[in-house]
Amino acid sequence: MNSFTSENYLKAIYKLVEHGNDAVSTNAIAQKMSTKAASVTDMLKKLADKKLINYQKYQGVSLTPKGEKAALTVIRKHRLWEMFLMEKLDFKWDEVHDVAEQLEHIDSEKLISQIDKFLNYPKFDPHGDPIPDMNGKIQQQKSKAISKYKKNDIVKITGVVDHSASFLQYLDKSGLALGNEIKIKDVVEFDRSLHIVINKRSTLFISNDVAKNILAITK
Repeated sequence: MNSFTSENYLKAIYKLVEHGNDAVSTNAIAQKMSTKAASVTDMLKKLADKKLINYQKYQGVSLTPKGEKAALTVIRKHRLWEMFLMEKLDFKWDEVHDVAEQLEHIDSEKLISQIDKFLNYPKFDPHGDPIPDMNGKIQQQKSKAISKYKKNDIVKITGVVDHSASFLQYLDKSGLALGNEIKIKDVVEFDRSLHIVINKRSTLFISNDVAKNILAITK
C-alpha cells in the first residue's frame, strides 16, 4: 500500500504526462503539488526506489507501468466517489472534489468494485472526465473546447477543464451543464467571446476564457 502522499504524487505525475509530456520536470510537479522543488526531489527518490517512476536528475520524470497502474487506481476511486456523492448523496458538482480527495485513499478494492456496480459502471464522472475501469482502461471522448468551434456549429457539452468550485458555480448560474446542446450563434472577432444558444431556448454571451474551459463534441 502506498502512502497518501505517494498516491497524490503519482496522480499528479499522471495528469501532467496525460497533457502530452513524455516526462515532466521537478518544477512542474512542485507547481502541481503546491510545494517546494526540494520536497519533490525527496519524494521522487522514494518513488523511484519503489519502482513506481523513472527518475534521473535533470532528465524529467515518467511513470513505470507499476506507477501508472497505481495512479489510475487512485483516479478511478476519486471519480467513482464523485459520482456516488453527486448521484446518491445529493452533493453538487462543485462540492464533490474535496471530499473525493479524502475518500480516494481508502484501500478496499471490494468497496470500489461494489460502488462501481451500484452506480451501474459509469464511464464518466460529474465533470465529464473518464473513469478508468478495473483494468485501468479509459473510454475517451473526442471533445474539444467550445472556443475551437465556429459560428453555427451545434455541439453537446461533455466536460469541463476547470474544476474549481467558483467556475462550476458560474456555470450553474449561467444554466450550463453537461449534456446541454449549444449552438454557436456568433463569435466576436475582437475578443473571441461567444454568443450561444442553450438547448434551443436561452441565449448567453460567454468570454473566451470561459469557452476555453468547456469541452464539447459535435452533435
